[in-house]
Amino acid sequence: MPFENYKNSRILVTGGAGFIGSHLCERLLETGAEVVSADNYFTGSRRNIAHLIANPLFEAVRHDVTFPLYIEVDAIFNLACPASPIHYQRDPVQTTKTSVHGAINMLGLAKRLKARIFQASTSEVYGDPLIHPQTEDYWGNVNPIGIRSCYDEGKRCAETLFFDYWRQHGLPIKVARIFNTYGPRMQPNDGRVVSSFIVQALKGEPITVFGDGGQTRSFCYVDDLVEAITRLMVSAEDVTGPINLGNNSEFTIRELAEKVIKLTGSRSKLEFKPLPQDDPRQRQPDLTKAKAVLNWEPKVALEDGLKETIAYFKHSLELA
Repeated sequence: MPFENYKNSRILVTGGAGFIGSHLCERLLETGAEVVSADNYFTGSRRNIAHLIANPLFEAVRHDVTFPLYIEVDAIFNLACPASPIHYQRDPVQTTKTSVHGAINMLGLAKRLKARIFQASTSEVYGDPLIHPQTEDYWGNVNPIGIRSCYDEGKRCAETLFFDYWRQHGLPIKVARIFNTYGPRMQPNDGRVVSSFIVQALKGEPITVFGDGGQTRSFCYVDDLVEAITRLMVSAEDVTGPINLGNNSEFTIRELAEKVIKLTGSRSKLEFKPLPQDDPRQRQPDLTKAKAVLNWEPKVALEDGLKETIAYFKHSLELA
């Protein structure tokens, strides 16, 4: 039976205690769904879902997706994987296992249950892109043996598995390529540019800018992203993706740093350091497909999203 709405459905969210996963769990509960979060807490945090524990429709399970999970659900959101360079490079073999073995285990579960399954892929599958902005039919420019390859190639292999299960077993799949996302519940030490800049600015420390700061990114507020994810999952069955999800407003890293300094009222100065290996110079999604298929586009302006994120980190630092 096609999966058409969340009300009264039982949903599994792997990586449910993570930054994006916790916001997704929250949104699904608001729709009337019963939600099971599966997380091994490698990068996720119980604090992200602490406010959901009292909800009788929410269940938190400690589980590593590299091992099979036996559970009865109507749909699966597979978000489990370290997503920041600092975290996924800490144990690169485990990162690849999480993407590949995790995909195999969740696809196997979906196959047994005949359940619809969503894969959180990434803009990293495009590598250091040679076309700009990136469209879904672009195959990418990825270094298969670099320090970021565990994540980039792991996610590319996961996409392969999803589409092979779709072709071979008729499994209903949804694949989204998620671009830079920010918002409350990011970890202060995750090495992502938004969280790093905000924490450094609030502490009055130098803002670390890699390279000359001229490289560009497009930043999507988490509420916008979750709206897109939930729309994709209930889209028509022939909508498999991959589909880009993010914000197509492009900013240089230097512009972001200056905006954070202004919004925090910080006296921090910029400190330039060498660009890390395989760090992409440009990253911007082409959202034509998302707009046409999902009738979706991001609404939250960067300044508004940054204000919410700054308030979150300010509160977190006061509690530390």
